[in-house]
Amino acid sequence: MALLLIAASINLFYKKLKAWRFKTSLAFLYYGIFAIAGIFTCLFNSDQLNSDYFANKNFNQLKVWISNEPQINGDIARFEANVTKGYFGGKTETCSGTLLIALKIDSLHPLHLKYGDEFLITAKYLPVEPPYNPNEFNFKQWLASKNIYHQTFIRQSQLIKIAENRGNPIKAFALRLRQQQVNVYRKLIKNDEAFAVASTLILGYRADLSKETLSAYSKTGTIHALSVSGMHVGIIYIALNFLLGFLDRRKATLLIKVVLICVLIWGYSLLTGFSPSVLRSAIMLTVFILSKQLNRSSNSYNVVAFTAFCLLVYQPFLIWDVGFQLSFMAVIGLIYYQPKIKKWLYFKNKWANKLWETTAMGLAAQLATLPLSIYYFHQFPVYFIISNLFILIPITLMMYLGIAILLLRLYFLAPIFEYLINFTNGGLKWIADLPYAGITEIWINRWELILLAFFLLLLSIGLSNYKRKLILLSLVVLVVFQGCVAYRKINIMHQEELIFFSLRKNYAAAFINGNQCVLITDLTAKDRNFEFFVKPALDEMEIKKTTFVTWRQDFRNDQLIKSDHQILYRGKSILLLDENFNNKKISSPAKFDWIWVHNNPKYKLDDLAKEIKPSGVLIDASNKDYMISQLSKRAILLNLSAYSLKKQQALHLKL
Repeated sequence: MALLLIAASINLFYKKLKAWRFKTSLAFLYYGIFAIAGIFTCLFNSDQLNSDYFANKNFNQLKVWISNEPQINGDIARFEANVTKGYFGGKTETCSGTLLIALKIDSLHPLHLKYGDEFLITAKYLPVEPPYNPNEFNFKQWLASKNIYHQTFIRQSQLIKIAENRGNPIKAFALRLRQQQVNVYRKLIKNDEAFAVASTLILGYRADLSKETLSAYSKTGTIHALSVSGMHVGIIYIALNFLLGFLDRRKATLLIKVVLICVLIWGYSLLTGFSPSVLRSAIMLTVFILSKQLNRSSNSYNVVAFTAFCLLVYQPFLIWDVGFQLSFMAVIGLIYYQPKIKKWLYFKNKWANKLWETTAMGLAAQLATLPLSIYYFHQFPVYFIISNLFILIPITLMMYLGIAILLLRLYFLAPIFEYLINFTNGGLKWIADLPYAGITEIWINRWELILLAFFLLLLSIGLSNYKRKLILLSLVVLVVFQGCVAYRKINIMHQEELIFFSLRKNYAAAFINGNQCVLITDLTAKDRNFEFFVKPALDEMEIKKTTFVTWRQDFRNDQLIKSDHQILYRGKSILLLDENFNNKKISSPAKFDWIWVHNNPKYKLDDLAKEIKPSGVLIDASNKDYMISQLSKRAILLNLSAYSLKKQQALHLKL
């Protein structure tokens, strides 16, 4: 408030104070005001800080209503629910907050869920768990960016439906309409993969795409085509502008055209779920259309900044959304880089020149998003120019055909639409299978991300303004970046580490030497638990070869020996304690660094501690919960370090 008062006073007495002499200081003043406003906006939007947040009290039941479209996978339905009331001891209290619900549906009497349904549920929620393993996806942080901090798993019998149509009626109508259109595609398109692509591409309906198709789009740098984004909104705008061109003759009809285009674009945005990229495009197009109608010149950077401002006022946590970040970086790249790249070449032939302009757009967007793409997705598509040029015409045709089928009921076009989707998918898979189609497993940390972005920024400004000092400084930053990467690579070549992973039911321990790993586990390379909990850590450490070894399997190499329920690795010894030790006794004294307890053995820890004198106990998730609790407490009483490998941080040792 003090800063706002100062700013208002300066504005009122601008000439008397000769404030133009302090332009830099004033700029910092306004930046400070906006920064503080941003902080308060985040605080006001954080449900967890509200006094009536549902998790602040121990309720028996909660009244909730479904606030997004339920996602059903098998017999499990997942959805977000707004909490409105809590019940305890016959009392009712008004509550706020959002709860993530996983509902096990009764297969005999399935419950049909939709947006706006209101339920009474049992209040058995828990805080969202943090990641327990190195480089594991931070589900807690991701949900926090959506203002969700608690989750629950309930059965259909623990839920009572009490009302319908609680949500926003416009959103409810849009979701119903979208589901109807999805059903139309389901009837017309025979191929499941083509149906999934059509629903995702045209309607933003997240159907189950196969890993093969997702991988093809990802490896070729065309994944943006599968998320309804600015490109889709732009294609629709071009079509609408052409079809309504006859209204340009008079001012009154021109105004009708502007209103129609804006309404239809926002209607399409609503229909596709209001993703950050669609919202960005809708706001920018609206500003562009209105400024053109009012004969006002518009600065592209101001339009982008205004769009970001509007979105962040509405939802400040969007700043952490990957789609939001990539979307705005791509637009800034198109504004800044595309005109400069376009000047590199000129073709007299009209179509050749248009092809080069399209290529320049792809280069500009890829260059601007390069640091973030590498940081988040750890890969670089080598043939992105070819693949983006390849999909340009098919995607445009698919958009127009898909919309024509739905709006104009031209169902006879469905076979052409399906063929076009299959042709595009096949072409991208062929490009993805070409030699050296993508550079994968590129890992950079946050400091390296900042250095890479800073290098590109300095180099771009230096080259465009012919600033030799900036170019030299950018090269210095590049050398520092390369030095950091090289230092990390050298460390990876000499790394000797041991990771005991924290899992839900399984066990896994990685014995790492350089870029090779021996993984003692009951998981396989295709297991979802391996891909989600274990593989990210191995990928980050750039492991090239992983050898899978089971609990009962003996193994030996230059660094590790696993034999007769014992492991010896780089001077560290581990006793593998399982049910085979029941009713037995160790005959001769031995010394182990750890005891690894597995599968509920009945051997008493007190006796074992006297016989082998370990320094710590590792209790994996194959043991029952009560066993984990008992063993942990007993180990502490025996002055032993106890590591529970279930719902606790993984044990990571650098040897």
